[in-house]
Amino acid sequence: MKNQNSLQNGNNVDGNLLAADNRDRDGDGSALIFLGTGCSSAVPNAMCLIQPSDPPCHVCSQSLSISPEHNPNYRCNTSLLIDYCSSNGMHNYIIIDVGKTFREQVLRWFTFHKIPRIDSIILTHEHADAVLGLDDIRAVQPHSPTNDIDPTAIYLTQYAMDSIATKFPYLVQKKLREGQEVRRVAQLDWKIIEEHYDKPFVASGLKFIPLPVMHGEDYICLGFLFGENCKVAYISDISRFPSNTEYVISKNGAGQLDLLILDCLYKKGSHNVHLCLPQTLEALKRIYPKQALLIGMTHEFDHHKDNEFLMEWSEREGIHVQLARDGLRVPIDL
Repeated sequence: MKNQNSLQNGNNVDGNLLAADNRDRDGDGSALIFLGTGCSSAVPNAMCLIQPSDPPCHVCSQSLSISPEHNPNYRCNTSLLIDYCSSNGMHNYIIIDVGKTFREQVLRWFTFHKIPRIDSIILTHEHADAVLGLDDIRAVQPHSPTNDIDPTAIYLTQYAMDSIATKFPYLVQKKLREGQEVRRVAQLDWKIIEEHYDKPFVASGLKFIPLPVMHGEDYICLGFLFGENCKVAYISDISRFPSNTEYVISKNGAGQLDLLILDCLYKKGSHNVHLCLPQTLEALKRIYPKQALLIGMTHEFDHHKDNEFLMEWSEREGIHVQLARDGLRVPIDL
């Protein structure tokens, strides 16, 4: 498998090399690893397999003949792993979102990319495809029958905290009730962040700026801006950019991004709580990052075919944009 050029100081990654990088992590710098690039129901779509159409769905039927490691159309819930190498050479591992497919992502991509642990967790919101893997965090923590381990820091809004306290009360509970048995659960250090770009926070040595966006007109979700040398914005669940947020990440606003990772649910039409390809491309023309990688796709997208279309679009518009894929590793100078 071909190695990928580093994304350093804004240099473009060759679109032909957007494939998982299999280099050992020792001695490398920072990198972004796409643990999942699919929608909430993931790809393949189960209905395409248990009630196949005639002819069958091309994208979903591939899952029966091609292993997920070699199938860019196999997509787990959106999640990004930031392998952050600080100036002293130490690696910290920060994960954004821990959804329904988290365990599968650990078994497939942590092993492939030699990720030894998680140092921090950041949540964009509290929907199922972002948080239902939290119980499995214990599987990547040191084993202690009495839960006597250092907790993993997890950053989230108060709204998400309140929701998770209802979904997972045993992960939030600090003290056992009288007579309650000790049971091994994930140990998490809950840290509340604010929904405002003027309120940055630091996770495992890397500064993040919250980017509030609309995920439907009744719901605020967070994206995140990070990186000092290369500016990266990650926005996984969005239907509309508030003007202030768009200004922060726009070339004609606070400054051009080196990489924008952006939601893209369907190929055609529109959706009430997500961007679809027409709106995603329009947003890219307004924001004008140097590069963009799209995530959150359904089975409507065929990775190779649609990336050919996007390469033609990129040449016309001067913005390098491609579909991301599960397992993609992007070396980057943060």
